[in-house]
Amino acid sequence: MSDHADLPRCLALEGVTNLRDLGGWPVAGGGRVRFGQVFRSASLGRLTDADARVLTDSFLRTVVDLRGEKERVRWPSRLDALPGVEVRFLPIDPSLGASLHDIAAAPEAAIGVMHRAYAAYAFDWAHRYADLFGLLLQETRRPLLFHCTAGKDRTGFGAALLLAALGVEWEAIRADYIATNRLWRGDPEVAASLPPAIADVLLRVHVELIDGVFAAIREAHGSLAAYLDERIGLDAARCDRLRAALID
Repeated sequence: MSDHADLPRCLALEGVTNLRDLGGWPVAGGGRVRFGQVFRSASLGRLTDADARVLTDSFLRTVVDLRGEKERVRWPSRLDALPGVEVRFLPIDPSLGASLHDIAAAPEAAIGVMHRAYAAYAFDWAHRYADLFGLLLQETRRPLLFHCTAGKDRTGFGAALLLAALGVEWEAIRADYIATNRLWRGDPEVAASLPPAIADVLLRVHVELIDGVFAAIREAHGSLAAYLDERIGLDAARCDRLRAALID
């Protein structure tokens, strides 16, 4: 059995789904990602008072919202329940680069549309992830939670990028990424409005997407370390600082 079979460690909440601690994953060379420092989730619009107490007990200091402005207006987060928590908006346009009508007309192309979306996260929106890493480097901003709407794509890429920067093995990064398929409670109304073949692509995560975007990163920059330095502003010294802060 894998030595991380009990991971990811989830917070049992009533109104928020796909919320887990990024701690516990083993790091190459020894050690594990520190628990209680970085969390990922879906949106916080249905946060209950009981949920807020759980997050307060986790000493949460910062929430980073990766959703676009229209998403935030349509599904506002219930941040009144988290007094003293700073919210930072780092919007990433959720556009897939094609309408659902276009995708429905050619369902076999849906996974290709998602590949393009992930490439956009890595290259067009790298500055947003650079800002996220900048916050993570500040001790006063942790514990920090980052999220988008479903907590699966923009958040999934960000989580994978962080774990990779910390030196977590790829098998574990994949395990955290794919856990969304059992932890996220998707919107049944949205699912019912989509043809099954489309819903299966858009409402789940797929390992070929995360594998593909990291392959594109290595192809474009030669290595993950070069990408982190050139696009995320995480040179060797800052990477060492991040590891010192987040690895036990």
